[in-house]
Amino acid sequence: MNDEVIRLESIVKNYKIGTILVEALRAVSLVIRKNEFVALMGPSGSGKSTLMNILGCLDTPTSGNYLLNGEDVSKMDDNALAEIRNRQIGFVFQTFNLLPRSTALENVMLPLIYAGIGKAKRMELAKQTLEEVKLGDRMAHRPNELSGGQRQRVAIARALVNHPAIILADEPTGNLDSKTSVEILGLLEEIHKMGNTVIIVTHEEDIAQHAHRIIRLMDGRINVDEPNKNIKTIADYHFNAIAQ
Repeated sequence: MNDEVIRLESIVKNYKIGTILVEALRAVSLVIRKNEFVALMGPSGSGKSTLMNILGCLDTPTSGNYLLNGEDVSKMDDNALAEIRNRQIGFVFQTFNLLPRSTALENVMLPLIYAGIGKAKRMELAKQTLEEVKLGDRMAHRPNELSGGQRQRVAIARALVNHPAIILADEPTGNLDSKTSVEILGLLEEIHKMGNTVIIVTHEEDIAQHAHRIIRLMDGRINVDEPNKNIKTIADYHFNAIAQ
């Protein structure tokens, strides 16, 4: 049985800035399998953000093939990509990207509206997912009535509600204090244990160490792709706190 979720084959992405050709990605190939927990790292200008946009079907490559669950999405138009994003990819952003005038429940229901699911079922699924991220008592609250950590939990619930093929988290702890960051990482660990494929895009080494595989980009190419031999877990933080 093929357990590949993502297959990139010689992905190239070029941009033109005036008369200058920028080679953002240079023949990137990789495979990510179901239930992997991957960190994507790289300094500014490494191609990390471009690769994230392609993985998230927010952009298409100049050349090469991208197979998502066996479906080639590299040549799709914007409408087809939007449908794929809603169905197959759960996004978690650094800035949460919640609708400020909508409640937590309404924010989580949003992908289900785009998926054409009826109101009663939408409410049932959204409530269930908010319960799973420990926000059952905050469903009627708007984002400005929630802490940063609670907002990110709403964003994670919204990412999970459609049962996507991958969770793509872009700097998910970037706007959070250290204690709340640990809580969010713990939640991502739980999501991974439930069988989800999780990809964290980060520039923080400490965050990347929670992943089971680390991919490092440099100058538009994969520089390092290796298993993480020293996986950090939330239990490590609890142990350190007790030791101190």
